[in-house]
Amino acid sequence: MAPPPLLRLDGVALTFGGTPLLTNVELNVLPGERIALVGRNGSGKSTLLKIAAKQVEPDRGEVFLKPGTTLRYLAQEPDFGSFQSVGEYVADGLGPADDRYRVTFLVESLGLSEEMSPANLSGGEARRAALAKALAPEPDVLLLDEPTNHLDLPTIEWLEDEIRQMKSAVVVISHDRRFLQTVTRATVWLDRGTVKRIEEGFGAFEAWRDKVLEEEERDLQKLDRKIVREEHWLRYGVTARRTRNMRRLGELHAMRQERREARRAVGQVTMQAGETRESGKLVIEAEAIAKAYDGRVLVKDFSTRIARGDRVGLVGPNGAGKTTLLKMLIGELSPDAGRVRLGTNLDRAFLDQKRAALKDDVGVAEALTDGRGDQVMVNGEPRHVAGYLKDFLFSPEQIRTPVGQLSGGERARLLLAKTLATPANLLVLDEPTNDLDMETLDLLEELIAGYPGTVLLVSHDRDFLDRTVTGVISPAEGGVWLEFAGGYSDMLSQKRSMAAAERPQKPAAGGNRQGKAAEKAGADAGAAAGGAGKPNGASKLSYKQKFALETLPKTIADLEAAIGRAEAEMADSTLFSANPERFRQLAGLLDDKRAALAKAEDEWLELEMLKAEIEG
Repeated sequence: MAPPPLLRLDGVALTFGGTPLLTNVELNVLPGERIALVGRNGSGKSTLLKIAAKQVEPDRGEVFLKPGTTLRYLAQEPDFGSFQSVGEYVADGLGPADDRYRVTFLVESLGLSEEMSPANLSGGEARRAALAKALAPEPDVLLLDEPTNHLDLPTIEWLEDEIRQMKSAVVVISHDRRFLQTVTRATVWLDRGTVKRIEEGFGAFEAWRDKVLEEEERDLQKLDRKIVREEHWLRYGVTARRTRNMRRLGELHAMRQERREARRAVGQVTMQAGETRESGKLVIEAEAIAKAYDGRVLVKDFSTRIARGDRVGLVGPNGAGKTTLLKMLIGELSPDAGRVRLGTNLDRAFLDQKRAALKDDVGVAEALTDGRGDQVMVNGEPRHVAGYLKDFLFSPEQIRTPVGQLSGGERARLLLAKTLATPANLLVLDEPTNDLDMETLDLLEELIAGYPGTVLLVSHDRDFLDRTVTGVISPAEGGVWLEFAGGYSDMLSQKRSMAAAERPQKPAAGGNRQGKAAEKAGADAGAAAGGAGKPNGASKLSYKQKFALETLPKTIADLEAAIGRAEAEMADSTLFSANPERFRQLAGLLDDKRAALAKAEDEWLELEMLKAEIEG
């Protein structure tokens, strides 16, 4: 029997401005669940989390939190109030029985210090402090609204590991596909005011959503055809004229009403980049450029050539110097040493993650045109702002709305509309994915992939990078930056190969105990790194490597068999209703087995490559 829910939303409804935002929403959160809450920008996801956290009161419906349950909510914009230090702010999230050491652990793990002043935090630091506060009490229910916004990749990966180890039930809103695929085991889709749920993680959501929408469209087409038939009968049927069949007439009126009230899926963003003249073949050439601030070297002796049509991603931890390097490459910042040469006929459009181009006190139309009337030039043709903004899902009523009243997703779409209206052959995008819904991300990916000009892209979204860029620039130590071909996953693979090739062999000193211990430590370190790269000067595999190479195929086969058995059991359509606890156990087991399989396959592949390299 399934345990009772820790959190339950029953019949929740809310209306804003005459349009229902939420209608009869039902949501149950059981102990230990990992739920992705997905939906279009403006569909009410953040509002629903605020209702669950009892920060917004619904028009009707009930929000039930099991007595004694600890709930914490991470908002998109943290409120530091009057707190004087990060430590004081994070400690405010603890309960009476919670351990104060948890604050120190989280603050240090997230790269902060307890003495830092909240007023001086950057966007990424503020996000990490808010995360620490939400995680500090290890709550029973954790509600996360866009937790990866403004976080760098190491912090995102740390958060994934932390969530996997927690016992908390988690409901998360995020645009980061890779993050959702990693941490969730169920998906709730908020669409046109109601929710639908599947007991699978986000990885299965998009195919399921497309199937649901296709079925809805077919049902509406059937209803349309039925209405046409009934109207024909009403007008021309002899029986209708003679007997006045009021029952059938009433059914027709009911069908018409149903058709009027049918809310189709929200329209798609229409996205097109402003075109201009073609740039020269060479776009950017940097030779041995360097930059340092306050004695800290951010960029050291970096050289690159970027040609027309290249799509280059810059990745790395916050503070590594991504923005500094980007500004040097586009000519906005002079290097301390070396030189940068820009190609001919360059027209640039720049999307700034800080959204400095948007002022809160101006209207949407004025922000788009910079106050130059009601038209915007797109590809050399004038378009009325209402029509152009409609392409980005803004209603006519929002044209005069102050920017400060827009949601995070709406502000992101407005800035994207403004950037793409600029005629350019060099797109410079600094964290463009923040706050965008996945449908808009899909279109942005398609636009970048087919863009005839050149793209420089800073992003922490691993899936977005894999789908868009042709090369990645990533930091090493001491201000050194390295270039890799392909996307983010390709970069990781190449880094693993480099690390394996450079890993030193620990020589055994004679037969003594210290030498053997050193040899064992080296072998263990290699295995812990996920493989056994070739040690410098090694002429054969170690005993541990040979043993792993012989046993890994059986391990892989056993894992594949276990995954097959679990998938076969979960394929039973009656399993969840008959035994939901078993279904959840299988879902968790599948996640663990798939992760173990991927790790074993990677280790086996590296060992095979090492063996071939030694023998060759």
